[in-house]
Amino acid sequence: MDRMRRELLTWKDVDGLVDHLLPQFEGGFEAMIIITRGGIIPGGLLAEAMDITHILTAAVDFPAQMEQSGLYAWPRFIQFPEDSLLRDRRTLVVDDVWGSGRTITSVKNRVVAAGGFPFSCVLHFNPYRSLFSDAQPNYYAAITDAYIIYPWEIDRGADRVLLESYPKPSS
Repeated sequence: MDRMRRELLTWKDVDGLVDHLLPQFEGGFEAMIIITRGGIIPGGLLAEAMDITHILTAAVDFPAQMEQSGLYAWPRFIQFPEDSLLRDRRTLVVDDVWGSGRTITSVKNRVVAAGGFPFSCVLHFNPYRSLFSDAQPNYYAAITDAYIIYPWEIDRGADRVLLESYPKPSS
């Protein structure tokens, strides 16, 4: 990731991405699953704009020892809604970015297994990192090859280190 281009977004940029997504949605959604942590803010903004009130969360973890398990490791669901909350519902699955695609694809597959009808939605789609050559999000606001730094990440932990070498946006 050292050589990966970084892009720092403002809240205005995020508003623009949400505004770009809203006209794309076909039909209504009876539920939304927000993937923690990245999908919490985009999901909240979309739920409010679309008046979705049946909001659920999913937390997914992949093994930390990537050398042994590789990117193809099975996910561990830390939190996931009961099947009865998803069955027969058109469900919008929201995350901030589709990088490898592992997390959102795992959540979509669990929704299908529960008898629901999932549609994936992200602010940014990175097709260059995706592990799924024949899959992409149903809805996305932008395509990127950059490491995206969202405004809600700016003063958090490791992102602080990333930003030390990144120029501050002008007001």
